[in-house]
Amino acid sequence: MAYNQKLAERVRHLLAGQPGIVEKSMFGGLTFMVMDNMCCGVLNNDLVVRVGPEHYQEALADPSARPMDFTGRPLKGMLYIGPKGCKTEKELKAWVDEALSFVVSLPPRAPRKAKRQ
Repeated sequence: MAYNQKLAERVRHLLAGQPGIVEKSMFGGLTFMVMDNMCCGVLNNDLVVRVGPEHYQEALADPSARPMDFTGRPLKGMLYIGPKGCKTEKELKAWVDEALSFVVSLPPRAPRKAKRQ
């Protein structure tokens, strides 16, 4: 996996004690799921945050933020935050809190059907 281990540990520390946290490999990096919903993650040296559609444009105005366009087109409500945008613990906490706030507002995900073999 290609992700900044130190940044991942900082995010892990901020999410400690939050119920329903699961770490998964995703997008070639590490993703933190909250109650089965993607919250935030680390890809290369970038923080990935899910801010949702309502706060997307406002968050995108931050100079360290850019659209998450992993697939070649932006994913709605998802941003990359460059290293300059999460240098301090205060900055990182603000982004993680924003993502967490959005994700905990979502309804629970329906259970996935098992794939046939």
